[in-house]
Amino acid sequence: MKIGIIGAGNMGGAIARGLAKSTKVSASDITVSNPSQPKLDALKLFNNAINVTTSNATAAKDADIIILAVKPWLVKSVLSGISFNAKSQLLISVAARISFEEYAEMLDSPDSTIFRIIPNTAISEGESMNLIAAYNASEAQKTLVQGLFDEMGSSIFINEEQMAAGMALTSCGIAYVFKYIQAAMQAGIEMGIKPMDAQKMVAQSLKGAAAIILNNDTHPSVEIDKVTTPGGYTIRGVNELDHAGFTSAVIKAIKISRG
Repeated sequence: MKIGIIGAGNMGGAIARGLAKSTKVSASDITVSNPSQPKLDALKLFNNAINVTTSNATAAKDADIIILAVKPWLVKSVLSGISFNAKSQLLISVAARISFEEYAEMLDSPDSTIFRIIPNTAISEGESMNLIAAYNASEAQKTLVQGLFDEMGSSIFINEEQMAAGMALTSCGIAYVFKYIQAAMQAGIEMGIKPMDAQKMVAQSLKGAAAIILNNDTHPSVEIDKVTTPGGYTIRGVNELDHAGFTSAVIKAIKISRG
C-alpha cells in the first residue's frame, strides 16, 4: 500500500512520522511532498526511507491513498495540480470545513471515495483524537483508514454534520486543556512550587484522570464524588470553580469554537 502525503507541515509531518512508525505501512511506501526543502529534509533525518519530493503530482501519482495535509484555502489549487483516479485511489483530507460535496466538485467526480479527518496536535505524540467521516466508502475502506489513524491515537467515525462540533471538542479543545494546565501551574507557583514541578504535577494528574475515564465504565461526576469528602478541601475547590463560572466558561468556549 503506497501513501502520498501532500504537505509536510506540523500535521502532514506528524502523520508521515506516525505512519512510518506504524505496523500498517512501510516507510519506503510513503512519499511526502512540500514546496520547501527544509521540512522534507527533517523527514529524511527522521527516517531516510521516507520518499520526499517538491512535486505534489509525483507524491500523488502512484499512491493508493492520498492524504491532503494543507491549509483549506490551498485545497482547490492543490487538487487541480494532481491527477486523481477515483477508481483506484482514496482521498483523505485533514483540511477543516470543506464538505464532501465541495471535494467531489473540485475533483469533478461524484463517485470518489473521500475521507475527512480531524486530528489534534497530540498526533505528534501518537495520542491524537481522530474524528473520521466517510463519503462513498466501503466497510473495508473504513476499516483500513481507521486502522491507519488508530496507530497515531484513537479514532472514531462521526457524521459529516458533526465535524464542526467534534473539532471544537478535540482539535480546538486541546488548547483549553493546555489553558487549564497553565492556570493550575500559576497557582502552584504562587504557592511556592517550582514551575516545572508544578507543570509535571498537573499534566500527570490530567493524564491519570483521562486514563480513569477511558479505561473504566464511569463518569466524571462519579470520579469527582470519590475525592470530595464531606467538609473536605476538594469540595470547596469544586464549588469555587462553579461559583466562578468554570463549567459555563468551558461550554461557551467549545460552542463558540464550532463557528
